[in-house]
Amino acid sequence: MLKWLQGVSGMKMIRPVSDLRNNFAEISKIVHETSQPVFLTKNGYGDIVVLSMEAFQNMQFESDVYFKLLEAEREAEHTKKRYSSKEVLKAMKEAVGG
Repeated sequence: MLKWLQGVSGMKMIRPVSDLRNNFAEISKIVHETSQPVFLTKNGYGDIVVLSMEAFQNMQFESDVYFKLLEAEREAEHTKKRYSSKEVLKAMKEAVGG
């Protein structure tokens, strides 16, 4: 199971996929107001997940940061070079043109 799904707080909203067609406005309202996914089932089995664009973008951002940190940890395992906070901040400012 994805770590993100493990972090979903409260009770999961699970509904039949037919609700997407029959109650789209209600499902849309739920995902926007709660920033939580609605899990849709087909024949009693998980089929799709509905999530607001904002919540999806936040999830993507968190995932990107996680994988970049993982990449940095792996790189650190293969080199002895370490950077001070001043060196890192200088490199970041140069990267954004500051």
